[in-house]
Amino acid sequence: MSKLIFNNKNNAFYQTLKESVDNYFTENNIKKTGDWRLFSKSIILIGSIIAVYCCLMLVEISVLPALLLAGLFGFLAASIGFSVMHDANHGSYCTNNTLNDFLGLTANMLGASAYFWKQKHNIIHHTYTNVDGLDDDIAKSPIIRQCETQKWVPAHKVQHLYLLPVYSLSSIFWIFFMDFTKYFTRKIYTTEAWKMSAKNHIVFWLTKIYYAAIFIAIPIAVWGWQGWLVGFFVMNAVMGLTLSLVFQLAHVVENTEFEHIALDTTKHIETAWAEHQVKTSSNFAMDNKVISWFVGGLNFQIEHHLFPKVSHVHYPAISKIVAQKCKEYNLPYNHYNTMSGALASHLRVMKQLGERPSAAFLQAQSASQAAA
Repeated sequence: MSKLIFNNKNNAFYQTLKESVDNYFTENNIKKTGDWRLFSKSIILIGSIIAVYCCLMLVEISVLPALLLAGLFGFLAASIGFSVMHDANHGSYCTNNTLNDFLGLTANMLGASAYFWKQKHNIIHHTYTNVDGLDDDIAKSPIIRQCETQKWVPAHKVQHLYLLPVYSLSSIFWIFFMDFTKYFTRKIYTTEAWKMSAKNHIVFWLTKIYYAAIFIAIPIAVWGWQGWLVGFFVMNAVMGLTLSLVFQLAHVVENTEFEHIALDTTKHIETAWAEHQVKTSSNFAMDNKVISWFVGGLNFQIEHHLFPKVSHVHYPAISKIVAQKCKEYNLPYNHYNTMSGALASHLRVMKQLGERPSAAFLQAQSASQAAA
């Protein structure tokens, strides 16, 4: 696999930042994991999604309310992913690792694999953020082009127009294709996947069987296959669009940076890991408490990447410390005041990346394909 090595010799920024953040938790006598705010949110979200499912399966309702509930189910599923699953699989939900692992299985409750997600997200994405050639989160080529070093094809000229429909299908691809690709190839993009134990294999297949029963077989029995199909796509469209936009607005916007590494090579960069996280991440709508609640604090993406073991309920407080340290060390603190501003920036970036590159780039691209 490819290997990127950061220059962490001059790590004063992160050392002083970590000391200041640690002091915040010590002086206020609070834990870095979740508290009543996260626990109550979990009860509300999980209770709500179970209620919506039971209503759809057990209560006789007309088509329009059913479709609205299917959309609400998709939104709640994404919010559980942001707020419960995400913290739990980072080990920041609570101090009990067994409970973290159990709540991390909410990813499986929604049909995905927490086992593969942990490696894909916690290890690869959080280490090699926005590194083309390693970060699976920006590896959507040739469907969409997310950074300048990726292959360009003529369809990219209009990628900003078909972008949202692609995002709306992302949860379906994740559950039915991407998980299976990782399972059978034993690779996550260009990285070898962890070796699976017998337990991991069993959980993976039980998850897919459970999903087929809960989200396909039972709804078909209640609504018929046509009613199920429409509701299934509405649910996934809302969930996929919500998941995709929140993660894309955090990294693929105008003020973030990218790196590139060729296949099976080692690259050294003169940037410390923490500084790389700051330069490749961006916050949005930091003052909007409603958005922060539903997206699990992932609109504070800089704080999350610097302190993934800290629960998202603490991000607003420590963001002031992070912003001040970035200013002291002359580092950017990328942020957009609103979610709509971040979305507009993302769409502008995608439109720009869809434009035809220079002749020199296309020639180099052709040469690379020929060599391969």
